[in-house]
Amino acid sequence: MSELLAIGVSHKTAPVAVRERLALPEPRAGEFVRDLLGSSSVHEAVALSTCNRTELYLVVGDPVEAESTVLAMLAGQAGIRPTELAAAIYSHRNCDAARHLYRVTAGLESMIVGESEIQGQVKRAYDTALAKETVGPLANRLFKAALATGKRVRSETGIGERQLSLPAVAVALAHERLGALTGRRVVIVGTGETSELAARALADRGGDTMFVATRRRDRAIALARRYGGESVSFDELPEALARADIAVAATASPHLLLEARELAEVMAARPARPLLLIDLAVPRDIEGACGELPGVSLYDIDDLQAVIARNRRVRQAEARRAEGIVEQEIQHFAAWLGSLEVMPTLAALRAHATGIAEQVVRENGGKWESASPRDLERVEAVARAIVNRLLHHPTARIKELRDDRVHARMALVRDLFGIEADESTFALGAGVEVLAPDELAEVRELRPRRR
Repeated sequence: MSELLAIGVSHKTAPVAVRERLALPEPRAGEFVRDLLGSSSVHEAVALSTCNRTELYLVVGDPVEAESTVLAMLAGQAGIRPTELAAAIYSHRNCDAARHLYRVTAGLESMIVGESEIQGQVKRAYDTALAKETVGPLANRLFKAALATGKRVRSETGIGERQLSLPAVAVALAHERLGALTGRRVVIVGTGETSELAARALADRGGDTMFVATRRRDRAIALARRYGGESVSFDELPEALARADIAVAATASPHLLLEARELAEVMAARPARPLLLIDLAVPRDIEGACGELPGVSLYDIDDLQAVIARNRRVRQAEARRAEGIVEQEIQHFAAWLGSLEVMPTLAALRAHATGIAEQVVRENGGKWESASPRDLERVEAVARAIVNRLLHHPTARIKELRDDRVHARMALVRDLFGIEADESTFALGAGVEVLAPDELAEVRELRPRRR
C-alpha cells in the first residue's frame, strides 16, 4: 500500500547555514525529484524550497526505505554525513504529513505566523510538479486540498492582516498618519538591514526614498539604485529633512544623530508642513525632545513594539482559529485517504478468510468417507456462512470509519491478519468508490509517467 511521506528541514530545526546548503532552487529541484522517482520506493514527489524550509512531499511504497534514500540524497547535496543531518530532519506520514502541509500553506509554520508569501510558494511548487508530471492521484489531491485550506484560512481569519516586523509596522504607521504614501518624500538614515526593509516597504507603497549615509556611502548609493531613490552624505541631512515628509532612522550609532535644536531650524524653514519621524534604533538616533516641536510627530521603538505586541495577541487568536480550520479540513482528507484503503483491505480480508475456510474444508475432505456430494456442499456452505457472519460486524464498522486514524487502523488490520491489499487496487479500484467521475478522470490524467 502506498503512503504519504513529508520529509524536510525548516527554520525551526536547522540554522540558515544548513538550510542554504539543502535548498532546491530550479532547476536543481527538478533534477532532485527525478532522481527520487528513479528509486523503487518513490511513486510521486513534490519539492517545496524557500528561504526558511526545504521539504519533499512523497507518495511511497516503503516509507522507511524512502526516508533513508531522501536523507542520503540531501546529505550528499549538502556535503555532510547523513548522521549529522539526521538531527535537523523531520518526517511525517499520511495524515500527519497532510496536516503539516496544510499548516505550512496556512502560514502557521512560518517564521512570522500568517505571512502570505508561503501560499504562493506552495502553489508554484505544485504547478512545477504538474508540469514535470511527478504527481499522481494522492499528491494531486493533497496539494489541491492544502491550497484550498490556506485560502479558507485567509478568507475566514485575520491571520495575515497585521504586520509584525518593525519596518512593516513603521510603514503601516506612516500610512495611517499620512494616508497614501505615493509621492511622499522619505529620508532613510542608515544603510543596514532594517533600513533596507523599511525602504522596500516604503517603495512598495510608492514613496520617493533618499538614503543618508552615516558611514558607508557606497552602500547608500547601491540601495538608492535598487529602490529608485537617491543618496546623500550625512552632512546633507538637514537639507534632506527640509524636503521630507517622513524620516526613518535605523543606525547602530552610539550617539544621537538628530537633536531638537537642529531640527527646530529645519522646521522653521518649512512652515505648515508636518514631519513624521520614526526611530527604529537602539540606542535612539533621534532626541526625544524632537517630538515636542510644532509639526513633528516622533515614534520610537517602544511605541512600535507596543503596536507589535497588540498585533501579535490578535494574530495569536487568529492563529488558533486557523488551526481549527486546518483540523476541520484534515478530517475530510483523512476520510478520503482512509477510504482508499478500506475497500481493498476489506476485499483482502474477506479473500484471506475465505481462503482459510476453503483450505480447512479441503484438508478434511478425506475424513468424511460416508458424506454424499450434497453433504459436502452443505459443509462448504456452512464454512462460507461462518466467514460471512464473522466478518459482518467488523466490515460494517470499518466502512463507518471517518476520522484521521483510518489509515493506521487499516494498517493494523492488515498486520493482524497478515494480509496485503493489491497495489493496483489501491491506486484505482478504491478511487472508484470515493471519487466523482470528473475527479476520477482527472486522477487518471495526472498519473505520473515513470521515466
